[in-house]
Amino acid sequence: MIIRSKKISDIPSSEITPPEIYLGRRRFIRDAGLGLATLAVGGTTLTNELAGQSQEIPARFRNLKSELGEGLNSYRDITTYNNFYEFGTDKRDPSRNSSEFEPQPWTVSIEGHVNKPGNYNLDDILAPVTMQDRVYRLRCVEAWSMVIPWYGFPLAELIKRVEPTGNAKFVRFETVHRPEQMPYQKTGVLPWPYVEGLRMDEAMHPLTTLVTGVYGTELPNQNGAPLRLIVPWKYGFKGIKSIVKIEFVERMPTNTWKMANSFEYGFYSNVNPEVSHPRWSQARERRLPSLFKSHETLMFNGYAEEVSHLYSGMDLHRWK
Repeated sequence: MIIRSKKISDIPSSEITPPEIYLGRRRFIRDAGLGLATLAVGGTTLTNELAGQSQEIPARFRNLKSELGEGLNSYRDITTYNNFYEFGTDKRDPSRNSSEFEPQPWTVSIEGHVNKPGNYNLDDILAPVTMQDRVYRLRCVEAWSMVIPWYGFPLAELIKRVEPTGNAKFVRFETVHRPEQMPYQKTGVLPWPYVEGLRMDEAMHPLTTLVTGVYGTELPNQNGAPLRLIVPWKYGFKGIKSIVKIEFVERMPTNTWKMANSFEYGFYSNVNPEVSHPRWSQARERRLPSLFKSHETLMFNGYAEEVSHLYSGMDLHRWK
């Protein structure tokens, strides 16, 4: 979340990185073979556990807090406690099992009801966009949450560039399918490839973000490299990772967790403390790294002022 002195969707110009600098950093890291940082040491240095490389946390993050006055989770928390079922079902599995995944080069297929479909190289997607640091709370359906400094750009910027037609009512996203690099895609734990979807107005909302980095570094494999979605008022599983296809469709797509268990998971997946999961209450949440202290869950994850109008008149118990 962004500090409440402004709307959450208002990003100060001082926090915007020119795309040519960002792209240059990406190429330098890739070409130098430095790898991705996976640990936080001393609160100021990110260290690669395997390669022994380190990188300073940018100063702008060191005292940054969420709009609720919460400090950021450590880089270690963010990169070693993940849901990414392609690499395993235990929260520690993605960081252990994703080292063989290759996020470069990367192409995203834009399909469906758009005037400019095609296969887009990731650097071509990023070149004209406004990169921003955005501090959002990520809340997972298991009732735990983190506050994470993501780095990315509004999905709306990409949508406008590809020019959806009037028939585009929903946006469908798809994760890469590489069983040789994503070992749990060889299992039947979920139907593969992983898919998610948003209504068009949700996709166009300024808070909906395509993420390419965290804590000023490139996005680690276990967090969805090289491109993932963040929709901060929804549960974490809506944040599809390692996106290779964005399709503009007329009918509501069936997302993976609804396919797997429609009794427990719906399409919208908005954070709503008044609607319980069939197996547990969602009225309270635990802020990691503590597993013992909990607090009340906020409607729309604290973003009600920004997004509640999207669901005016809807039965939020039915459209869970």
